[in-house]
Amino acid sequence: MTAKNKIRPLFDNVLIRPVKAEEKTAGGIILPDSVKEKPQIGEVLAAGKGHIGPKGDVKPMSVKVGDKVMYKKWGGNEVKVNGEDCVIVEEKDILAIME
Repeated sequence: MTAKNKIRPLFDNVLIRPVKAEEKTAGGIILPDSVKEKPQIGEVLAAGKGHIGPKGDVKPMSVKVGDKVMYKKWGGNEVKVNGEDCVIVEEKDILAIME
């Protein structure tokens, strides 16, 4: 992410850059955009401070910038940040941190 616009998600939201969808099948067939699988893995570009509880206490985030994560297929909102396709998801929509 470039320094044009700094994005800081609020609360327990996370900004993720999805990995590129596969362009070809294992057999070499080129896939059109209409049949490509929506990626579910991406890199965390920014994260909010955490979930705010009913008493005002903040539960810190489980993910940090640079983590590679797996998230729900249909979770989040697609956004463009500095010309890049990204997605903003709530922390509860992140399924795993990939190591």
